[in-house]
Amino acid sequence: MGDERKTTRVLLDRSGRTYAEEAGIPLADRPAPLYQLLVLATLLSTRIRASVAVAAARELFAAGYRTPQAMERASWQQRVDALGRGHYRRYDERTATMLGNGAQLCLDRWRGDLRRLRGEANGEPAALRRLLTEFPGIGPTGADIFLREAQAVWGDLRPFADRRALAGAKRVGLPTSAEKLAGLVRGPDFGRLASALVRVALDKDSADEVNRAARAR
Repeated sequence: MGDERKTTRVLLDRSGRTYAEEAGIPLADRPAPLYQLLVLATLLSTRIRASVAVAAARELFAAGYRTPQAMERASWQQRVDALGRGHYRRYDERTATMLGNGAQLCLDRWRGDLRRLRGEANGEPAALRRLLTEFPGIGPTGADIFLREAQAVWGDLRPFADRRALAGAKRVGLPTSAEKLAGLVRGPDFGRLASALVRVALDKDSADEVNRAARAR
């Protein structure tokens, strides 16, 4: 347990920033931040580097598309241009269409407030995942990304660790169940730990550095 706690501290110190934080989303249980998280999850779902997806999200938000109303009002070309400024170019046209359609769905079905989606699902992860995958561009992976990040403000989701986070845990010698990982951190820090584990899952060199730093403590 001592070695696991050392590894956990290194992870939080080095990589304990959620993807929402990196994208400049002031995450809170309010309509606009939750919608911005949905946009980020859509961008992260594509086979593209996470850093590019985050940069594209920042460009969309800088352009003012922080709510489903603003995203829906933007022209397809305006969305394409914002994605391009974030270097999200391989999938920019298809993604611009999905973001427009997703914004319309959010407005039509949830009146622009994803807290209503949570209410319909009664906070159950499986039901949340099913409803989230109705959005264009959000498959099971994208739904898991959303839930992994949303647990910071939807505390009843904790501890939530998706397949990629658990793969990162295995890579650095930590338990591969969300419940056991939760025993290593304070509740509010679990989302940060999950994001850090995703980063080491995506980068073996980073995982090796974490293991070396933990052994040196």
